[in-house]
Amino acid sequence: MTKRTFIVLLGVIVLLGIYLFVTAPNKLPSQSSIISASKIPIEQAFRIIAQQQSIARSIYTSEIVGPGKRVGLKFGEHWKEDESEEGPLPALLLREAAANITKTNVPIALFLGSDFPIAPSNKFIGNQAKQFEVVKETRRPVFFESLDTDTHIAMFPDFSEAQPCVSCHNNHPDSPKTDWTTKDVMGATTWAYPKAAVSPDELAAMIYSVRHSLKKAYGSYLEKVGNLHTPPEIGVSWPRDGFFLPSTDAFMAEVDRRGAAEALNAVLEALKGG
Repeated sequence: MTKRTFIVLLGVIVLLGIYLFVTAPNKLPSQSSIISASKIPIEQAFRIIAQQQSIARSIYTSEIVGPGKRVGLKFGEHWKEDESEEGPLPALLLREAAANITKTNVPIALFLGSDFPIAPSNKFIGNQAKQFEVVKETRRPVFFESLDTDTHIAMFPDFSEAQPCVSCHNNHPDSPKTDWTTKDVMGATTWAYPKAAVSPDELAAMIYSVRHSLKKAYGSYLEKVGNLHTPPEIGVSWPRDGFFLPSTDAFMAEVDRRGAAEALNAVLEALKGG
């Protein structure tokens, strides 16, 4: 990797909000070792973008949906309908982000599947179903190549972290399973990419695509609540403080605060070991 590429990559990371000094990162490798990197295994790239998704979704669940319900905000599966006053459930925010990713020129695919999904279209089949059995047994991600689609796949366990999510699935009339408990592996966040390894520039593009798509998905929610008869105030405050919602910039800033150092270290480690 050339010095120019290295500078461009770090510049992209900074523009994305992954700052060096949000929290103290581990000791950085020398620039010469980073510049020597040429290819990064797709498994490492998957782990980096999956971490960004996981943090954003966790914040949305714990800081938007939970406190939001307590101050009068509504969330449900029909949030896109014109007359609905609901916002997206966490899994539906992820689905919105996945749809946004497909509109970028980066060939990433994102899918949240399960062996007991509410929507039949989200059911794992074939080899993915077999791989998901490994995910459930080990409670760890799996990485494999799909010969059918000629893509590389990563499946990260999707745990039932919050009781409202468990109750929603157990009580849904279309749910094929009604005895979920917290900490169950309810599904897997599944990523696909057509290459076994990526260049630093491609990694930067993947990070940008995922973060941009998450920000856009959250922005769609804000656009929806902005049309309510009595919309919440959108700015720097959060639902825990009252009838508020953070702006897209404030939301992504919290993503950065919680995972900036870890993400940056993961990128640099990937570059060092590539």
